Amino acid sequence: MRKVLIVDDDPMVREVLGIMLSGYCRVISASNGKEAVAAYKKSKPDIVLMDILMPEMDGITATKEIKAFDPDAKIIAITAYASTKGEDMLKVGAIDVVGKPIRKTELIAKIEEYLE
Repeated sequence: MRKVLIVDDDPMVREVLGIMLSGYCRVISASNGKEAVAAYKKSKPDIVLMDILMPEMDGITATKEIKAFDPDAKIIAITAYASTKGEDMLKVGAIDVVGKPIRKTELIAKIEEYLE
């Protein structure tokens, strides 16, 4: 079963995304970029859904660190700030930027697109 790492400082967002993906994959969660880097190194998920603006370590810095550890890491930014911060995420190695909110069908289609 595929592993997806969900990274968001909002516990409700993590829960909703986790519910959307239940039955589709194994979900791992992190509440900030620092936790995300540690969780990535420990469990090597197939794909990461990364928020951008978070305390302790933002998604841009976490993406840089994960890509330094694993250049093949697949990271999709999921953010309410897609228009203002999305370009920064793509520059550091994210494969896509998706705006919040996102529908279940759209989310699974995005994951499938990059894991095919």
